[in-house]
Amino acid sequence: MAGNVASPGRSVTSRALAILGAFDERHRQLCLTDLAARAGLPAATAHRLVAELVAWGALSRTESGRYVVGRRLWDIGLLAPVHTGLGQIASPYLHDLYGATRATVHLAVRDGLQALYVDRLSGHASVPVVSAIGSRLPLHATGVGKVLLAHAPADVQDKVLDDLPRMTPYTVTQPGRLRRQLEKVREEDFATTVEEMTLGACSAAVPIRTDGDVVAALGVVVPNLKRDRARLVSALQVAARGIGRSVPGQIVG
Repeated sequence: MAGNVASPGRSVTSRALAILGAFDERHRQLCLTDLAARAGLPAATAHRLVAELVAWGALSRTESGRYVVGRRLWDIGLLAPVHTGLGQIASPYLHDLYGATRATVHLAVRDGLQALYVDRLSGHASVPVVSAIGSRLPLHATGVGKVLLAHAPADVQDKVLDDLPRMTPYTVTQPGRLRRQLEKVREEDFATTVEEMTLGACSAAVPIRTDGDVVAALGVVVPNLKRDRARLVSALQVAARGIGRSVPGQIVG
């Protein structure tokens, strides 16, 4: 449970961060009681800190009385190097890729044991896509995630393979099978998925390299890959090379 680390003697800063950490992809709106519980704080303490966070703009209160992440945090988040650097530099290549494929385009980096979606362009085809800019999805069930996982340190791979939740009936949840897929990703330099994250959605993805290191992944989501896989992978690789040549290593390091 996010932020649920109750303990005596915690600093005001740690308590405020626990409140912010209570929000995640599945908990975008929280009432005060749930905020306190997820942050591991007494209700009175949570009430005081939430009021301060609302006054500063880190949180906002909806008409229904629930709390959401505030605009000021979004504004600050836009200053992060991963957005101002990688996102802005990659943007024209993403638009070129979208123009060539008309598919939903994803740009992602690894954030711990998840894929963090830095940018996203929606495609023309009606494909169920659960990603959004700023969202985090499992590494083992997405195209960009498999690329990032294939090039992640061994300890990260081991941790991910220890827990492979099934997102759809087609999600790969056998560690041995996934390891073989990751080896193939490194050999072929691209990854694909078929309805592993969302039914009706397939993906292809390639690594983005800077000075030989994989720093991000670029992917597309389409209804199927049967006919267009080679064309999509080729378009992805062209765009990824362009981004990799343009992105200084320190931006995403």
